[in-house]
Amino acid sequence: MSALRPISEPLERPIRLGALISGGGTTLVNFVEQIARGTLNAEVAVVIASRSDCAGIARAKEAGLRCEVVPRRSFATVAEFSSRVFDVLREANVDLVTFAGFLSLLEIPADFDCRVMNIHPALIPAFCGKGMYGHRVHDEAIARGVKVSGCTIHFADNQYDHGPIILQQTVPVEADDTADELAARVFGAECEAFPEAIRLFAAGRLTVDGDRVIVR
Repeated sequence: MSALRPISEPLERPIRLGALISGGGTTLVNFVEQIARGTLNAEVAVVIASRSDCAGIARAKEAGLRCEVVPRRSFATVAEFSSRVFDVLREANVDLVTFAGFLSLLEIPADFDCRVMNIHPALIPAFCGKGMYGHRVHDEAIARGVKVSGCTIHFADNQYDHGPIILQQTVPVEADDTADELAARVFGAECEAFPEAIRLFAAGRLTVDGDRVIVR
């Protein structure tokens, strides 16, 4: 029998987030908006972009956030890239790392075990893995004829779209959906699910039992 692992103690202050981006930064914008509305008791301590040309950098700067560019192509190996990313996160003293549309594989060190959350725009284990991101996921879901899709929040490990699942939220797939229409519906679910997972972490309500996450 596997041992239960409480993930964190309840925080008596805003949780400090590290947000990792590779694209437009829409998930980051959702965090910023929820923080401003008072529905997410958090602060974004640092944003790390894996590409210098991603639109999310401008959005981070518009929000007054610290943004560091750590280009994946500047590093010969995943290990070297990961080491630099986590050095920045440690320096920023983050409590939780969020993959907010981050497409690069990372090797997660022991001190960040179960402190890195990823969001995937499908119901894992469906339509996930290397190369499955963005509209590719929605195209596949529509082509397969599934009746529901949604999003998955999970603790990240050293594989794409892997690790214990925290939350999933479903949306219907309509018969005449385009990838754009399904993507918009799934993003609406993401905007609710990701902040909720962060709130559960900050409240100390998550426990890992092997490959399962128990919400207490």
